[in-house]
Amino acid sequence: MRLAFQGAVVRRAVLFACVVGPLLIAINHADAIAAGAVDGQRALKMALTLLVPYVVSSVSSVLALRRAARTGP
Repeated sequence: MRLAFQGAVVRRAVLFACVVGPLLIAINHADAIAAGAVDGQRALKMALTLLVPYVVSSVSSVLALRRAARTGP
């Protein structure tokens, strides 16, 4: 968990979430957004959609850092 909260890991994950998250929201919810049919449940799903790229990036970074620590430079 310590690695997941390092500044570089968090910055990279936020960047990925800000780029990939809106794309996923557009793909999955564009029809509802265009129709003005975004209710609380859909808004929650959209917020959770932003977490997906954040988590994927964080886990990937942590695994890469752990592997690098095991194998050395």
